[in-house]
Amino acid sequence: MSIIVDKVSYCYSEDSAYKVQALKEVSLTIEDGEFIGIIGHTGSGKSTLIQHLNGLLKATSGHIYYNGQDIYDEDYNLKDLRNKVGMVFQYPEHQLFETTNFEDVCFGPKNQGLDKKEIELRAFEALRNVHFPEELFYQPPFDLSGGQKRRVAIAGVLAMHPEVLILDEPTAGLDPAGRDEILGLLAQMKRELGITIILVSHSMEDVAEYVDRLFVMNGGELMYEGAPKDVFRHYKELEEVGLAAPQVTYLMHELKEKGLNVDLDATTVDEAKQTILAALGR
Repeated sequence: MSIIVDKVSYCYSEDSAYKVQALKEVSLTIEDGEFIGIIGHTGSGKSTLIQHLNGLLKATSGHIYYNGQDIYDEDYNLKDLRNKVGMVFQYPEHQLFETTNFEDVCFGPKNQGLDKKEIELRAFEALRNVHFPEELFYQPPFDLSGGQKRRVAIAGVLAMHPEVLILDEPTAGLDPAGRDEILGLLAQMKRELGITIILVSHSMEDVAEYVDRLFVMNGGELMYEGAPKDVFRHYKELEEVGLAAPQVTYLMHELKEKGLNVDLDATTVDEAKQTILAALGR
């Protein structure tokens, strides 16, 4: 299974005076089971890009292939694609509307036409997969904390059994503990469920810690692609387009300038600790 984006361009209000070129011949490939990070400043095209991956937006030009099939073919089933490529939008808790958390998670499977038993089994399984407390299953969503609401929203997509899970800024508005819980949960789901995860984030620390591969968007174009360590070597170029590397990257360069033989590719706190201790001979 893979997603291939082939020279995709997209214009908002294409036939008007307010035309905006949001994507410019973007090409990339996402393989089965990867944890992908997408970063970029506001207006870089990252949210527009992910809305193409399950057909919510249609490219002005170019093609998108899912499992080898062009999703723009006339006979391609976009409803089936959206069942396989699930999207969790920014602040998804604003979309919770049922009277209980359990019923909210049942909503997606209901729309898939499943029978009542299968719907409830999937909802139960999804809530368990996001570590949602059973004593809150039948409580109303508005009684929950921000992090708990975010878990219910993610469970609602998981209950549809997607092969790919796309999340647009899933930690926005959460405190540090809530952010770590959600990101740890995503990493666990990737390991245990084997699904592909695509994370849009503005936090360099988050993507450095969790993702396998990183795409940097700038001005509607793909600026960099690669492992976080490879991308953050270009921290000065990232600064020029309004981005930054993780704080650890800057610390490593400062220590190096002061004569400490540390690994400049360290991007997480654990990696920094190990290289500093090694440089100090401890």
